[in-house]
Amino acid sequence: MNATQAGAPLKEGELRALLWLVAVGFFMQTLDATIVNTALPAMARSLGESPLRMQSVVVAYSLTMAMLIPASGWLADRFGLRPVFLGAIALFSVGSLLCAMSNTLGLLVAARVLQGLGGALLLPVGRLAVLKTFPRERFLQAMSFVAIPGLIGPLIGPTLGGWIVEVSSWHWIFLINLPVGLLGGLATLRYMPVQRNTALARFDLTGYLLLAFGMVTISLALDGLSGLGLRQASVLVLMIFGLASLAAYWMHALRRPDPLFSPQLFGVASLRIGLLGNLFSRLGSACMPLMIPLLMQVTLGYSPLHAGLMMLPITLASMSMKRPGTWLLTRYGYRRVLVFNTLFVGLATASFALTTVEQPLWLRILQLMLFGAVNSMQFTAMNTLTLKDLAPAMASSGNSLLSMVQMLAMGMGVAAAGAVLAAFTGYFGNEEAAAALPAFRGTFVCMGLITLASAAIFWQLSDAQAAPARGRHEPSEME
Repeated sequence: MNATQAGAPLKEGELRALLWLVAVGFFMQTLDATIVNTALPAMARSLGESPLRMQSVVVAYSLTMAMLIPASGWLADRFGLRPVFLGAIALFSVGSLLCAMSNTLGLLVAARVLQGLGGALLLPVGRLAVLKTFPRERFLQAMSFVAIPGLIGPLIGPTLGGWIVEVSSWHWIFLINLPVGLLGGLATLRYMPVQRNTALARFDLTGYLLLAFGMVTISLALDGLSGLGLRQASVLVLMIFGLASLAAYWMHALRRPDPLFSPQLFGVASLRIGLLGNLFSRLGSACMPLMIPLLMQVTLGYSPLHAGLMMLPITLASMSMKRPGTWLLTRYGYRRVLVFNTLFVGLATASFALTTVEQPLWLRILQLMLFGAVNSMQFTAMNTLTLKDLAPAMASSGNSLLSMVQMLAMGMGVAAAGAVLAAFTGYFGNEEAAAALPAFRGTFVCMGLITLASAAIFWQLSDAQAAPARGRHEPSEME
């Protein structure tokens, strides 16, 4: 019996192997969140669908992840790190195989749900394994190593997806996960500790079901306006059911001694404002990784690879803003930075309505870099604001809640953009080539306006809440 099975401390070589295992899992999860964006037009042609109605492929993945994040910690404690992480890899790999085998949009969306179930567990369970096995003084260094692949995945995802579509077919976007999943499963059996929590609190199943049902129905209501083809009455019913479910969860949490997310969290003003700001400002910007490649391929005639390469300026500008972002927050505080930066993000989003076929390449790259820089600044400021004032006892729950809201906002943002794009496409009456450009322009303006409106949320910060807290909490994700 090896050390990992016996529960003894891991050796140095085993610790390094565990770090690589968690890092590769994080890489797989973040890569598949972006790699499909440039391949959607090719998928649409293969499945006989319109490329402007493929957002369900993205929404299914992010929404499923948002649903499962609240239960990830409890599952790991209940069944053990190794079984849950191994199950996550298996679900992710099987989901990837079924995605590649799908011959209809409905089957592809269902397979993406299965893939999302696995992806939702890879990072939180892996992060928990690092927390439980590494000494406290090495935890920050270990998590910094794990976070690097999370940056590389979105960086290469759109370009890799475009390249695979051109040299082979879109099916290989998912098939490349299979050998990685096989090796990851074998490494999990060897290096991941079993560790389970024997003194486990009872899981708030009722609260979880209410919360999950509310998230799913509201997102389906948005997506139903375009991708699912639901009538307005069905959309209204779904929306009402979703809002009622969320209200029921809130009342349930108020009377339960150990709710999924304690209402006491919302007594922290910076967390309350940070979560609302995350939700509403991301509705406008979260759709851009989908909308920009679609715009370039459908209306400007870019190849999938070329469209993927054009996403690199966004990611590079995003990474370059980390250090300046910290300085700006320290110098000017959260309220001033977030209010003005939210306005800049909204204007940068709406600026893509000015896109023309004749636009110079240098100007297009500059526009993409500007969006990437202000969007990165937005994420850094919102995430640190949300977590900075939490007491240590509430930090884990607050971080999970933030992660859930982020994934939910991503799915809802894409669904909302798809609904707006479908409405403008119906108004202008054509989905083909340059004739779709007016629909894209209207969509960019609307999503930019949504972001602009969310600046009013950050204006509610008081002077004390807006002041930066040095050395308290780091952002929950490397954005």
